[in-house]
Amino acid sequence: MFRRRWWGIAKEYRVNEQVRAAEVRLIGENGEQLGIMPSREALRVARERGFDLVEVAPNAAPPVCRLLNYSKFKYEQAKKEKLARKHRKVGELSEVRMRPRIDPHDMECKIKHIKRLLERGDKVKVMITFRGREIIHPDLGHKLLQKVIDSLEAVKVERPPTMEGRNLSLLLSSPKKPKAGG
Repeated sequence: MFRRRWWGIAKEYRVNEQVRAAEVRLIGENGEQLGIMPSREALRVARERGFDLVEVAPNAAPPVCRLLNYSKFKYEQAKKEKLARKHRKVGELSEVRMRPRIDPHDMECKIKHIKRLLERGDKVKVMITFRGREIIHPDLGHKLLQKVIDSLEAVKVERPPTMEGRNLSLLLSSPKKPKAGG
């Protein structure tokens, strides 16, 4: 069962009585080593100092626990994660579709759209869909895709034109970094 937490921490930590190990390596509130001790004594030290006992490295031998204010720790972790998500740029895959007998003006509009997508940092899949008897003329689709590549300056072809059923597709990406704020 998935529970959504308001503080946003993906990793769940064992706190206070939830620490199951017999012995733990205890780290103080200022980062100093307090040594290896039984978990009951570590919990007693945490309570005396007014902190929570938080198991930060459960796979270590013995597990590592820290003395800290857990609610404040959760809040700071959530802020860090939110900031990391904010600055992460996910290059999406956008798809532009056309037909082999496209009007020249429509073709220009599609090329402008592809340029905008590439400037934004997306990868663009240009797909030409053949209907009916158009499928016997794949050379028209290849010429159209070549025209698209020629009209875009400084574009990287990640995957050359390939037939996928009744579609001829091509994958493009921009060799330069995406513009900020896009």
